[in-house]
Amino acid sequence: MSNTYDIVIKGGRVIDPETGLDAIRNVGINGAKIAVVTEDDIQGKETIDATDHVVAPGFIDMHHHNAGVPFGEKLALRDGVTTPMELEAGVYPVKDWYAALEGKCRSNYAASSGALPVREHLFNPNFKTKFAGDFCYDGLGAPQQSHFSMKWSTQISTDDQIKQFEILLEEGLADGAVGVGYPVGYMVDGCTQQESMIAQKLAGKYGQSTFVHARFSSQMPPTSGILGFMELMAPQEVYGGGIVIQHLHAQALKDTMASLELIDRAREKGHQILAEIYPYNYGASIVAADYLVSDNYGPNMGRDYKDIIETSTMTPLTKERYEELMKTAPSTSIMFYNATDEDMYKGLAHPNVVLGSDSFPYTIKETGKIALDWNVPFDSVNGHPRGAGTHAKLLRLVREKTIDIMLSDAVSKMTYLIARYLEDNGVPQMANKGRVQRGKDADITIFNPDTVQDNATMQAGGLPSSGIPYVLVNGTVVVNNSETVDNVFPGKPIYGSATRVT
Repeated sequence: MSNTYDIVIKGGRVIDPETGLDAIRNVGINGAKIAVVTEDDIQGKETIDATDHVVAPGFIDMHHHNAGVPFGEKLALRDGVTTPMELEAGVYPVKDWYAALEGKCRSNYAASSGALPVREHLFNPNFKTKFAGDFCYDGLGAPQQSHFSMKWSTQISTDDQIKQFEILLEEGLADGAVGVGYPVGYMVDGCTQQESMIAQKLAGKYGQSTFVHARFSSQMPPTSGILGFMELMAPQEVYGGGIVIQHLHAQALKDTMASLELIDRAREKGHQILAEIYPYNYGASIVAADYLVSDNYGPNMGRDYKDIIETSTMTPLTKERYEELMKTAPSTSIMFYNATDEDMYKGLAHPNVVLGSDSFPYTIKETGKIALDWNVPFDSVNGHPRGAGTHAKLLRLVREKTIDIMLSDAVSKMTYLIARYLEDNGVPQMANKGRVQRGKDADITIFNPDTVQDNATMQAGGLPSSGIPYVLVNGTVVVNNSETVDNVFPGKPIYGSATRVT
């Protein structure tokens, strides 16, 4: 071949899950697109030697609460993630969130129309977003300034408010959201089943998806995790649309495999439903999360106060400290143990399960403030390690045979399976993601399968992954020789099919 490409990736093991390609190839990139995948020798203005490395599609993460924050974006890139998305909690106003990120992102970005911020806007006239609609950061980073109230969690809607709820959620879809974020598990006693129906009805109306943290995190009747999943699966039968059940193992617990059997049967009947799991037996949230109340977390999840850890100090809670935080600082960041390793590993190996990090905001150790800026040092923060190491950890667990699947299957769980689901559920841009093929977007993650390693721990949650030396977003190198590249912003917005954005 006589062509000279902008970038050539030479001699890597190319894994393309859609076509089944798993072989040594050279990849030529022009602009933002893959121009060729070939056995032929090709030349580039810039060459990356990928010998002994895997050349994979850029990793996609549907469950990333740090998608719009530079520090979280930096950690994600070091973990191979080229497209982090805020789809569980969602944002509102959607148009403000997208506008705030335009031209400022190293990675691609997307958000859902979020039920939580919509409800807060309806119930709390004093609420003023300080993070362009990013509700997690309004609650954790500026609760006093935004007048964050928790009314979204506990207040029951009037008939008029339910009508407004539907109007505002639909407005978010028109403004570009890729679906409906519906974490009803944070508003167990506040959000009505009618609102659940509305969320799924809108997904069906536009051929999109809900992204669900279901109502119950429990392995005991009458509030089992399985029952929570059914709350959205029933209106799906009527209205259609897709459902992503996020961090399924953290809600189903010992019923994880039974839940996945239910999902398998639903998929066989043609329903668009997908399960997501992160590779940790503990999660992160706020102390006021409904599922952490003692009469649920104890008997229904098999845990105790000491299994909840205050993130800023890394100190396990006591009953007294829990009650104090609930009264004085309910949005305090915490980590908490949930499922067993055994259930988690079995779930991750299941063919209808994809990977999602649930990356959660980090706090700066010295100040207790939320980590926002790109230049915050990796070792200066406390937080759940999933925000730094989820994808590298899955690859390590597969290498170590802890999870018995092929490497190509692991890559698919982080790339193609997600892209294809979103493509089939109202996000047409995803047809060009999750593949290493001619004409597709040049989002590429290069890793060493023998050394790729998650380094973040509960005690050092911000340490970046290693063994992922190169990451490209839309044809631009954003991780070069295991160092993030400053002052390049190739990230593009991902919009849903209902958008009126031009």
